Amino acid sequence: MKATDRHWIVIIFIFIGGALGTLLRYAINVQTSLLLFPWGTLLENLAGSLLLGFLTGYILKRTIQPHFKEGIGVGFCGGFTTMSTLAADTVFLADTVFLADTGSAASTMVYIFSSMFGGMFLALAGMTLGSLAAGRGIKEKGEGLE
Repeated sequence: MKATDRHWIVIIFIFIGGALGTLLRYAINVQTSLLLFPWGTLLENLAGSLLLGFLTGYILKRTIQPHFKEGIGVGFCGGFTTMSTLAADTVFLADTVFLADTGSAASTMVYIFSSMFGGMFLALAGMTLGSLAAGRGIKEKGEGLE
């Protein structure tokens, strides 16, 4: 297979992963849109951090095809998580009400710190779980590291 063919396969997997991640993010946002706290965006960003961490931890011990790696990491996780919505939700909620104006600046701080530190913690937890999962697969199959 030529390098240009492999390049297009990676792009197609990123496209498919991005579409699926974006659709799932939209579905979660629709389900949580009436809540007075941006739970949907928080859930998406935390779950995406865990998944990307898992993928990274797995790849550190095992090799997977580049199109799967990019499709899940860049495509799905990129489409599923959203820094821009986190920023927008911090400034305004439901397009008109400022989170800080709801009477609780603490809500804004909880949201920011939960997103940032929760995301980092779950990325680290995901890396650990991914590494353990990859290590188990190697031991079970009796393979060595590449």
